[in-house]
Amino acid sequence: MNVILTNMCMIQDTHTKQVLVQNRVKTWTGLAFPGGHVEPFESMHDSVVREVKEETGLDISDVVLCGVKDYVDKKGNLQVVLCYKTSSFSGELVQNEQEGQVSWMNLEHLTLENTPRGFLDMLPLFLSEKTECHYTLNGEHILY
Repeated sequence: MNVILTNMCMIQDTHTKQVLVQNRVKTWTGLAFPGGHVEPFESMHDSVVREVKEETGLDISDVVLCGVKDYVDKKGNLQVVLCYKTSSFSGELVQNEQEGQVSWMNLEHLTLENTPRGFLDMLPLFLSEKTECHYTLNGEHILY
């Protein structure tokens, strides 16, 4: 079994209370927080800072690890998603056509119809004291 490490970051504007979302176009399509894969020899923290910069143009700081999601994919790989959040950012939004358009949005506008499968299950990791989300082999999710 291979372990695949990825990350995702909820960036919230403290003035508007909106969050930054990306309309993903490659895989896991729909509105979600920016993020991506951890590269070889890269720390978890450095990977989320890099991914956010690449996908949005923003520089983030004061990044806090707020949860972990894990599941075994169809190929038998253990997928581990490290969930981060921050409200410290600078720079101007840059649109990345290859990854998907980014925009600010109110959280209540994220729905089953416009987000990837399983994304809404992860929101408690970003918004509550819950720290773990595990998917069982039959597809059920469990929050801890």
